[in-house]
Amino acid sequence: MMPLDKQLVDQTCEAFGLRNAQELGAASIRQLVGVVKDIEKATGEEYVHMELGEPGLPAEMIGIEAEHKALLAGKGAKYPVITGIPEVKHWGSEFVKAFVGLDIPEDCIVPTVGSMQAAFALNTTMNQLSKEKDTVLFIDPCFPVQKQQCKVIGIRVDAFDVADFRGDKLEAELERHFQTGRIAAMLFSNPNNPSWMCLTEQELEVIGRLADKYDVLVIEDLAYLNMDFREKRGVPYQAPYQPSVGRYTHNCVHMISCSKMFSYAGQRGAIVAMEPELAHKCFPALAERYNNDGQFLRNFVYIVLYALSSGVAHSVQYGMAAMFEAACKGEIKFVENTREYARRAEKIKSIMIKNGFHIVYDKDADGRAVGDGFFFTFGYKDWTGEQLINKLIYYGVAAICLGSTGAKREGLRGCASAIREDQYEELDRRLAKFNEDFGK
Repeated sequence: MMPLDKQLVDQTCEAFGLRNAQELGAASIRQLVGVVKDIEKATGEEYVHMELGEPGLPAEMIGIEAEHKALLAGKGAKYPVITGIPEVKHWGSEFVKAFVGLDIPEDCIVPTVGSMQAAFALNTTMNQLSKEKDTVLFIDPCFPVQKQQCKVIGIRVDAFDVADFRGDKLEAELERHFQTGRIAAMLFSNPNNPSWMCLTEQELEVIGRLADKYDVLVIEDLAYLNMDFREKRGVPYQAPYQPSVGRYTHNCVHMISCSKMFSYAGQRGAIVAMEPELAHKCFPALAERYNNDGQFLRNFVYIVLYALSSGVAHSVQYGMAAMFEAACKGEIKFVENTREYARRAEKIKSIMIKNGFHIVYDKDADGRAVGDGFFFTFGYKDWTGEQLINKLIYYGVAAICLGSTGAKREGLRGCASAIREDQYEELDRRLAKFNEDFGK
């Protein structure tokens, strides 16, 4: 029965260090997940989960079988090569060529424990390239934990909401930030988490050109590679490819995660694909700090990554290599598989609009509607994101506040991955009740 008992919900929030549900807007993603799970346990009512960006499709069996084979062969007893096993470097390079259209040499492919570790290690490394540059520029909205990583490391953060600076406006805004001389790197995802907006080739050209002009390292997060389902992509070695800043600058790295593409989030596998000009470049500040030649690639791997982990789990590297190979050969059609998220998002958004909600980030740079995909954003009337989650939590619907992503617009981020076929009708019923209670 909706809404849920207020006292019970508030008591559960308090158990997680929040005074009551009024503080949910400030909760971290994982904190919110814990609150919701405990409410479900206490009430017996299942939530419609849209708070955690977790795959909702089965993990690719090709990866599982390759890991199993590697473990049976005794790989679990051996430390993996920290630079990556030959198979993952070769097929990682081929994968980038097949689906991004870029030539990244095998020696510039480095496996990481998910893109989370990749971002942490890259931000750490870039912060040591120059004594004058101490800031990472984020294109907001963004994945909140990446800013949290900078806070943990002690790196200064700057940001702007890209929705206000699309197309021709982007260049002036980037110039404004870069001219300070403090920007060491900039980080963005494309498609964007959480808005699902997609940067255009024109915008990527601007980013690449200005990155060269101001010597700024670009970190391109391709967690949702080729998941702009408005475009017909996904045929290996055939255009159209994933748009990439790598076509416009060599001063960049690309983070490519297996979590969403192959529904392999639990195994924490990803690669960093470095443009060779950057990978092999030597930086005097690194040379002075570590008493070596200052090469970016070697210091990233043997100094920073090594301090975080003795490499990616051995069997996971074999799993990644097998999935990359299968995708390159057309045996895994990951773009068609993940298109399921677009179907789910379209249905969820339709239900929301029917019940008085609206899409917050609704337009892309070219005026087209933002595509349907893994994430979407939604709001209600002129409510803040905090006001919305503070009320929606009592109706068995969970999502995170856009405020935590750096968004300048008010609302919530929803993820379409976890909803089941039997939950659409229930979501409709709950949102209809919510709108009945607050729509007047």
